[in-house]
Amino acid sequence: MGMELPRLSLLFLILVFGFDWGFFSGVYSYSRPPPRKTIFVEHESGDADSATSPQQVHISQVGQDKMRISWITDTPTPAKVVYGPSPGSNGFSASGTTSSYHYTMYESGEIHEVVIGPLNPNTVYYYRLGDPPSAREYTLKTPPSQFPIKFAVIGDLGQTEWTTSTLQHIAKSNYDMLLLPGDLSYADFIQTLWDSFGRLVEPLASQRPWMVTQGNHEIEKIPIIHKTPFTAYNARWRMPYEESGSDSNLYYSFDLAGVHLIMLGSYTDFDPNSAQYKWLQGDLGKVDRERTPWTVVILHAPWYNSNTAHQGEPESYAMKAAMEDLLYRSQVDVVFAGHVHAYERFTRVSGDKADNCGPVHITIGDGGNREGLASKYIDPKPEISIFREASFGHGQFEVVNATHALWTWHRNDDDEAVAGDSVWLRSLSSDPACKL
Repeated sequence: MGMELPRLSLLFLILVFGFDWGFFSGVYSYSRPPPRKTIFVEHESGDADSATSPQQVHISQVGQDKMRISWITDTPTPAKVVYGPSPGSNGFSASGTTSSYHYTMYESGEIHEVVIGPLNPNTVYYYRLGDPPSAREYTLKTPPSQFPIKFAVIGDLGQTEWTTSTLQHIAKSNYDMLLLPGDLSYADFIQTLWDSFGRLVEPLASQRPWMVTQGNHEIEKIPIIHKTPFTAYNARWRMPYEESGSDSNLYYSFDLAGVHLIMLGSYTDFDPNSAQYKWLQGDLGKVDRERTPWTVVILHAPWYNSNTAHQGEPESYAMKAAMEDLLYRSQVDVVFAGHVHAYERFTRVSGDKADNCGPVHITIGDGGNREGLASKYIDPKPEISIFREASFGHGQFEVVNATHALWTWHRNDDDEAVAGDSVWLRSLSSDPACKL
């Protein structure tokens, strides 16, 4: 787990970044603190046959009562899961699909996906992978079907020593689901780093559903050499987009325990004529606030940002101009974003002004990436910015009931019991002043 990046991969990284990085992903340069060393996690198998043993196991929610289990093997093996509510049980089984992808000279392992269920809410299940089943038995816990529910929120995670600290804190938080607003592995064209990332997060991601959206580091498009963006992301982290009527894995929505969650794509078309805009418009129109009194949006590039980093990027200001009114008219409660490697919480806001009926915007791009923190802020601090700090950490969004939720941000330097920032939020659907 402590190995440095392989030399060949490092050389490839240097060659790629010899080009203007903004040419590939639209990121604008600014002064960063010194980066941290990237961790490379090797595959360590407990099975006799390591070529067919599962690795990079992670789960995601599908509908109200199903889970998608994803894993990779080096060689072909059936995509099958046996599972049950007690250790060693194999009373249920399900089969799925297997795929792979090519990226320049890299060929992925066998990517298996199996949807299991129906599952009972708030219940621990035991599962084994493959046919014959792997020797190792995994456990997962399904989220509750009603309040309260706790979400862990982290952006720009990466795989450094800061990342491991963040993951250790999250593991202690007893969360029900993790939300990740983009920039997962920081593989940046080096596909073996996707494998390393999958192994790094497996201890958590195999036990609780991880729901993700993409960031600029997932684009991985190289002119002439590799023209298709999001190849690795779409192959490895399939989300339940079809169930919400979306035509793209880059944006989707789902309901969970009284919360409607919308994952948007900052790096795919979002103008009023785009498929994403029309999907979002239709999705918001279907929200029943009696059934899901909370609405939460997750995206990568923040619409509100008083950090000097990532100012003037169309993924932020143009997307905000196109979609902010849709969110306001639909009474979206909270917007979580990443991209800026720091923490910032705004008041309820719309149209660049404080508005008690607008969403709270929170930037949580401080998971532990290798590029370091964005420590420079615009001075003076805008009145709409309530709290901002350039520290690594993670957030917890605990929706207590239909009317109130507690948001806390924990910096990595503190003990888990210490909250760096905390605020109680009231759902807009329960606020008489914001009734449509």
